[in-house]
Amino acid sequence: MLTWMDSLKGRSLMRLTSFSDAEMLDLVNLAGQLKARRRAGVRGNLLHRKNIALIFEKSSTRTRNSSIIAARDEGGGAEYLTRPDIHFGKKESVKDTARVLGRIYDGILFRGFAQKTCEELAEYSGVPVWNGLTDDYHPTQILADLLTIKETFGGLENCTVAYVGDGRNNVANSLMMGCAKAGVRYVCCTPKELWPDEAILAEAGEVAARNGVDVRVFDDPAKGVKGANVLYTDVWVSMGEESKTAERIKMLRPYQINMDLMRATGNTGGRLMFLHCLPAFHDSNTEFTKTTGALEVTDEVFESPYSKVFDESENRMHTIKALFVSALCDRSKV
Repeated sequence: MLTWMDSLKGRSLMRLTSFSDAEMLDLVNLAGQLKARRRAGVRGNLLHRKNIALIFEKSSTRTRNSSIIAARDEGGGAEYLTRPDIHFGKKESVKDTARVLGRIYDGILFRGFAQKTCEELAEYSGVPVWNGLTDDYHPTQILADLLTIKETFGGLENCTVAYVGDGRNNVANSLMMGCAKAGVRYVCCTPKELWPDEAILAEAGEVAARNGVDVRVFDDPAKGVKGANVLYTDVWVSMGEESKTAERIKMLRPYQINMDLMRATGNTGGRLMFLHCLPAFHDSNTEFTKTTGALEVTDEVFESPYSKVFDESENRMHTIKALFVSALCDRSKV
């Protein structure tokens, strides 16, 4: 029988601090239950006749498809809406769009640019709103990351995650807080120019201390990853920052995750994995990398047994499903 906390009913997710530590971990646990249920061949009705609006300002593979299948698996529906499809923020204000869609849909997942937009949708729609990515945070990704670590290592205890690359992007911000809330040690390896925002770093540090772990930042990646069990990276140039491509590549070349950096952890013979939220520039596999070669990770690491990136990718669907179910499900159907 599926179990989850009653306190999650009707809840929005703006960032990981939207939930208590226990609630966040309960969502990860529910995702694991739903994953096992699906693998047993069960397609249920936990979201029967529930409809979810997917408002996307940014393109997507994992978030879009994960959300659609998460709803469909449990008898619900999801409608994909881009700016050309609706008058969002142009002919019609975000506030008015929220009040319209909130009368029609049971929940809204937003993937876009401004965190303020996501928060405005939550304020005025009257239904749960989930942050599928903004420029500041990517909480649904980190739920999937924590599930992947838990599955691979059998738990989250005594684990160190080292993020290597752009230390102040949305994934790094949310990963730092997710680790802190889960009691996982977090290390950020990044150039000083890309260190995390001081306020976000301080907030995560307080949460980590409460859970008996710490948050550290290094500009020397070989030193920073020592003892790490998870090496994690993201693209070096986030969506909307394409003009900085050449500058970022030059700055972050020393932060590429390659087999030498994996060995620098000292854990290649033990608990060690590689994670990436994808898409990844890991070899000359795209039009872009035909000229640059591998960027944030080499093909040798990406295709190695250490790499759990496709488990991680699949887990986006299970964790998004957990969000939908916990917020919208009629518990009498469980």
